[in-house]
Amino acid sequence: MKRIGIIGGGIIGLSAAYYLTKAGHRVTIIDKGNLKQGCSFGNAGMIVPSHFIPLAAPGMISKGIRWMFNSESPFYVRPRLSSELLRWGYLFYKSANKEKVSRSIPALKELSLLSKALYREWANELPFDFGFHERGLMMLYQTEETEHEEAETAHLANQYGIEAKILNPDEVQTLEPDVKVKVRGGVYFPGDAHLTPQVLMNNLIKHLMTEGTELVDNTEVTGFEVTQNRIEQVRTTKGNFEFDHLVLATGSWSGMVGRALELDMPMQAGKGYSFTLDAVEKNIRIPSIFVEARVAVTPMGSTLRFGGTMEISGINHDINMNRLKGIVDSIPRYYPDMKVNLPKKESVWHGLRPCTPDGLPYIGRSTKLSNLTVSTGHAMMGLSLGPASGKIVSQLVQNEKTSMDISAFSPSRFSS
Repeated sequence: MKRIGIIGGGIIGLSAAYYLTKAGHRVTIIDKGNLKQGCSFGNAGMIVPSHFIPLAAPGMISKGIRWMFNSESPFYVRPRLSSELLRWGYLFYKSANKEKVSRSIPALKELSLLSKALYREWANELPFDFGFHERGLMMLYQTEETEHEEAETAHLANQYGIEAKILNPDEVQTLEPDVKVKVRGGVYFPGDAHLTPQVLMNNLIKHLMTEGTELVDNTEVTGFEVTQNRIEQVRTTKGNFEFDHLVLATGSWSGMVGRALELDMPMQAGKGYSFTLDAVEKNIRIPSIFVEARVAVTPMGSTLRFGGTMEISGINHDINMNRLKGIVDSIPRYYPDMKVNLPKKESVWHGLRPCTPDGLPYIGRSTKLSNLTVSTGHAMMGLSLGPASGKIVSQLVQNEKTSMDISAFSPSRFSS
């Protein structure tokens, strides 16, 4: 039995704790905030093997330049002088080519499929229902340009063994009999799934505590004591901790925390927003994404959640209502009978997604520190990739063979 510390209490940290606790280790999770908040709670709840193309893909550069200075657009970069942002942007540019993306796709696909299979196991073995449904995902589009792009993605998905069906407007409407849908067409991925994230997170935290996991929240890590190539102590605002092994799962803060350990893991925080409609009489049945608007829509029981936007604006918790306006304005364009008012600021959720320059997470043992494992940088896919990342972390900590080849996720891949 090892004493294992996990810094970060989002779905990535909790998933690692789940498998490590199950393996008989003594696990402590340290989180700088309240464990009932964070990126994993208010997101769209989608489990998406269909998202096998990383964010840094060909075409994203030109789209990003078109969008980046419009505060209502799906992708917005707040102009600021930052050497870290400049380096991240340069590495993103270098990663957004066909050759790198074609190397990334198999690894991302395998991680996604493993995670979905593990969620299915969780739905059977955990002592609570977290709203796991395998109804698929529809990518809804309205323009000829997007139709062409989505058809290409659908063909590529089928080549990689991920089922994708191109639908005409009538076929989309048949899958959504209760809500009028206005689209040029859609791509349906029947293998995707969804869940209710806040139910999963709250109950997983309770479950881990009953299994003996120690949770230390509202506690900031202030430094580390390193002797030769080993972390001897974690210094925090609530005292010092000693562990046999440390797991770094600090999301958008990983770049900063990593620097304290002399690790080079370029990271930018991509802020996303969501709001939830309660007691929806005529709800959608299948989670969907408005492709042009980059808005995700997920039914969760009688509620309906809308989420989206990617705002690269540093680590801050400002809520930009223009970003929300972009989401709200898109809804009647796709669901013409659905009239949604701009939500009040206090009812808007936001989270900081940890974005690496190439769109792949950092997962692996540190090459510098013998008792450190990293699992971070999952961007918008944190919830989707949580269980697989947690299982792999558990295997790495225990020096076991990992469930898949993780070389594409090396935490040191940008080190010079």
